[in-house]
Amino acid sequence: MSGTVEHAEGTGRAAAQGGPGRPPSRRPVVAGLMLAMALAAMDSTIISTAVPQIVGDLGGFSVFSWLFSGYLLAVTVTLPVYGKLADTYGRKPVLVGGIAIFLVGSLLCAGAWDMASLIAFRVLQGLGGGAIQGTVQTVVADMYGLKERGRIQAALSSVWATSSVAGPLGGGLLAEYADWRWIFLINLPIGLVAVLLISRHLRESVAARARHRVDWPGALGLFLSGGMLIVALVDGGSARLWLLAGSVVCGALTVWIERRAAEPIIPGWVWRRRVIVAVNLALGALGVIIVAPTVFLPTYAQAVLGLGPVEAGFVLSVMTLSWPISAAFSNRAYLRIGFRDTAAIGMAAATAVLVALVMLPYAGPAWQPALVMLLLGGALGFFQLPLIVGVQSTVPWSERATATSSVLFCRQVGQVVGAAVFGAVANATLADRLPGGAPDTLSAALNAHPTDLLRHAIAAAVTHVYVGAALAGALALVILLTVTPRRFPVLADAKSPTE
Repeated sequence: MSGTVEHAEGTGRAAAQGGPGRPPSRRPVVAGLMLAMALAAMDSTIISTAVPQIVGDLGGFSVFSWLFSGYLLAVTVTLPVYGKLADTYGRKPVLVGGIAIFLVGSLLCAGAWDMASLIAFRVLQGLGGGAIQGTVQTVVADMYGLKERGRIQAALSSVWATSSVAGPLGGGLLAEYADWRWIFLINLPIGLVAVLLISRHLRESVAARARHRVDWPGALGLFLSGGMLIVALVDGGSARLWLLAGSVVCGALTVWIERRAAEPIIPGWVWRRRVIVAVNLALGALGVIIVAPTVFLPTYAQAVLGLGPVEAGFVLSVMTLSWPISAAFSNRAYLRIGFRDTAAIGMAAATAVLVALVMLPYAGPAWQPALVMLLLGGALGFFQLPLIVGVQSTVPWSERATATSSVLFCRQVGQVVGAAVFGAVANATLADRLPGGAPDTLSAALNAHPTDLLRHAIAAAVTHVYVGAALAGALALVILLTVTPRRFPVLADAKSPTE
């Protein structure tokens, strides 16, 4: 890689397909990966606009938020487990198995008879979604060399962005003109085509190995400790302190188990390698940042700017349009100046954009926050992709899924922490600014036909949230410049067992 600041321990093409004479199997595999990614991305958002119809049919308004939280919980705590399994047994069985679990969960969701059953089946969906999210990106890293990897990862980002935008619209149309159960049934043909393409065209020539011993006690400990932490942060209520204490105890027990396991779920090298630790911390901060626009901007747009739901969704969606475009261009940057410096440029720009958002005038024109979101998406796309590709390029095939899953796991945990912290900040601000105290949630304020006093209080709450997001961006930048090595120890594109 002449002209770059990265150090490679060898040269050559990647290899998933073995050089210029590669068989024409990559396109069907990539199509299958994109469909699988669309499943996971769309299911995170498609249900949001159908909540009124679901609650009207099944009841359970007081617990409907667990339709989202339960799915998030299952995805987050299973990411490291699937990463280890993919490194041990290969990507294909983990990915196909994950899609199958997701489709079974979708079918059961469509047949749910009450809110409790629907939440349980959403958790089952999440158990499959965790396998999809981490393994898809790992397979792409196996199939493409460093120079091509950024381009195809950017294409996957565009699938995620498109699905995130189309999900709420599709969910609303199905709920209004058909039935909310079709939101889950529509996953079946998409998932079956993905399974067919991946099963027929993805080949792994993994050599026979010694029999492996899966560290199931460590996996269970990780699931319990992570689960209690996420439940405490998302919706712990009066049991929050007990959940946090239980998470600490289970976490300590998990560390004890993992240190003695022959093949731990999260190997010790994940925490000893400077590159992976630094990227995990930086992407954890990214997870915190993402919460600010995705959770709080739509409420601000409707309650303060007076926009309707569709217009408010557009203000947010422009971020997902610029993200994959900048991610595609980041490929040229990190091949020239390196992964760390490219990511640092992206995060510096993102932090500046967040500060600019704080400085916007009260109740200004809608194009101002829309422009800011467009710039923020571009900056974050320039930040995230180089770090993911960089980590994947520093590990061999046998460690790549574990490394990728650890990065995605930290980003997910960052989102959970950000949602909890920013929710507390917003509600505290509302309680301070309103004579009657804060509503039950910030979104509840939207349904209160905002007075001028309430609009100012909501604007102040969202401003404080974005100050917190800017601080998270500054922290990520500090991590990049002080902890992350300037030159990643990039490995040669040695031949991968994936075809």
